[in-house]
Amino acid sequence: MPKSIIRRWLPTPEQVRANSGLKFLGTLLHDPNLFHLNRHSVSVAFAVGIFTSFLPLPGQMIIAALLALWFRCNLPLSMILVWISNPVTMPAIFYSTYKLGAWILGTPPLDFRIELSWEWLTEEVGKIWLPLFFGSLLAGIFFATLSYFTMQALWRWHVLKRWKLRLAKRSMVNFQ
Repeated sequence: MPKSIIRRWLPTPEQVRANSGLKFLGTLLHDPNLFHLNRHSVSVAFAVGIFTSFLPLPGQMIIAALLALWFRCNLPLSMILVWISNPVTMPAIFYSTYKLGAWILGTPPLDFRIELSWEWLTEEVGKIWLPLFFGSLLAGIFFATLSYFTMQALWRWHVLKRWKLRLAKRSMVNFQ
């Protein structure tokens, strides 16, 4: 992957460290691996961010940040990728993972209507949480693994392409 494209989207380490909401992390943010843009760091960050985006839990960005600290991968990239599950895509993602979980667990899927009320939350979530969480974990693991190996392959393809271009330019210079 071209580092210049990724760098345009990500905040600098200084901007992240200056964020007042992250002061509680102290010196953990001084680890240079959290901001490296190499094949391993970016691939693991994609896996962390995409896995976390499938979790039906509040605080996905905090979870992604903690996982990035644990796996020592690119912190800003893993947190940005959580936004795959945004208010527009979230209903489709979680409905699909609920159906997957119900199918795998062998439970009949329930017909339910989502309402933004405390009563709905206390009554209905108790009925659907197990298939939803199980399906979300499976989908998250699948897509995280897929994204990890896809980023590894894309990064390798880009490096080989650039290497062949440099080799071709050198041969043209030597030929003249």
